[in-house]
Amino acid sequence: MNSLSDPLIRAELDRLQKEAALDGERWSARKAAQQAEPPVQNSGPDPLIRMGEFYLGVSAAEGKLLYNLARSSGSQTVVEFGASYGISTLYLGAAARDTGGRLVTTEVHPDKCRAIAELIQRAGLQDHVQLLEGDALETLKGVEGRVDMLFLDGWKSLYLPMLELMAPRLAPGALVAADNVDHEAAAPYVAAIAADTRFVTTSVGDMELSCFTG
Repeated sequence: MNSLSDPLIRAELDRLQKEAALDGERWSARKAAQQAEPPVQNSGPDPLIRMGEFYLGVSAAEGKLLYNLARSSGSQTVVEFGASYGISTLYLGAAARDTGGRLVTTEVHPDKCRAIAELIQRAGLQDHVQLLEGDALETLKGVEGRVDMLFLDGWKSLYLPMLELMAPRLAPGALVAADNVDHEAAAPYVAAIAADTRFVTTSVGDMELSCFTG
């Protein structure tokens, strides 16, 4: 079975990726304008992103990589930190359906959560995807059982706290995939996981893949 070829999932992926491509142009324009402005000290999330203005999704190549990693490892429980509008959720959810497992995904913005909930239903993944709304550092405390794969794609400054929360739940051989680790805010995570002898880490573009050896 290859759920990525399911017409329902394929249609949703095609739609989201087209919308994300247009959104990427707005994002680039906004970043350019932001760089031209004087820097503003802000320790919290970017307000515009927190309002759900941008997709911030994975590319098709990254999505297929996530599917392949989850599917080939037979992952039964996958946890996603930061669903945004659900592109990566579809890839990981498709893998969860094909392995007979489950995806637990998280998102903090209410509007995005409503969109993701509808997306999961339209794609026919409701039996394999659980959406947790709110602060992932709180909502993921309730995840039961071993975690076979952890995908980090939310606030980069929370990558390390998220790893610290989930590490006791990781199964031996579990994979941690962290996207956009070239972001300055991800530096503490990158340094910590490189120094942790329980993990073997390699990079694929701006994504780091770390195997938890136990």
